[in-house]
Amino acid sequence: MKKVAVYPGTFDPITYGHIDVIKKGLRFIDQIIVAVSESFNKNYLFSTEERISIIEKSLYKDLKFDKKKVKIISFNDLTTSLCKKYNSKIILRGLRAVSDFEYEFQLAGMNRKLNDNVETVFLMSNVENQIISSKFVKEIADLGGDISKFITKSTIKTLKEKLK
Repeated sequence: MKKVAVYPGTFDPITYGHIDVIKKGLRFIDQIIVAVSESFNKNYLFSTEERISIIEKSLYKDLKFDKKKVKIISFNDLTTSLCKKYNSKIILRGLRAVSDFEYEFQLAGMNRKLNDNVETVFLMSNVENQIISSKFVKEIADLGGDISKFITKSTIKTLKEKLK
């Protein structure tokens, strides 16, 4: 049976930290559904459509990911509902630091209560990418700093255009 994982997030914008999690997940998962949150609780720089476009350019154009192995969607419902829709028993989550763990641990517990057939799998990005956050990338870009170590070329271009 094909192993499918749902990787939910805001991806505002996608970073090399997110991409590390996808690469590592593909080592043992057949397909990853990158699920871009449409949640209105956050103040996003990019719209949902823009974030999807950025991810598509980063993964498919810049990094040549296989579209059959990585699917990009938007969602505005429970992650466990997405798992049911895509026949996934795995929620993929990335951890950067110990500070992420408490929130992620609670979220995994809630998801388990909502659907006890779904497991959350935590992956850490490579050491050099663990400090990256979308928030910091946007701040550095806004202040004219070099963001080339944090995001792909197409994402840099889109972010700089947005911040003009």
